[in-house]
Amino acid sequence: MNGELVALALTVGAANWAFRYLPTRLDLSDTPQGGPFARFLAATGPAAIATLAVASLQPMVASAELAELAPVAAGVLGVTAAYFASRSVALATLAGAGLYGVVFALV
Repeated sequence: MNGELVALALTVGAANWAFRYLPTRLDLSDTPQGGPFARFLAATGPAAIATLAVASLQPMVASAELAELAPVAAGVLGVTAAYFASRSVALATLAGAGLYGVVFALV
């Protein structure tokens, strides 16, 4: 394992941790609803998912055969479609995992 990969993994992990941990420790009682900070906090879930998706999918996409990408493509499409249909991060995650599993079993 080279140093660049370790540095990338640590950076992605630290950003993911910060996105999840810091909002739980901040005093948000005087923050106006709909303000910039509230919108920022609402975006942390999708941002964390995007960070993890890019970090995990990039090596797979760069070196895989076209047939091996079918489950990945189905999973990404499932996440995207479910998120835009419901605006639920949890439902999008479940839909993507389910479609990935189904296509993986079929291929």
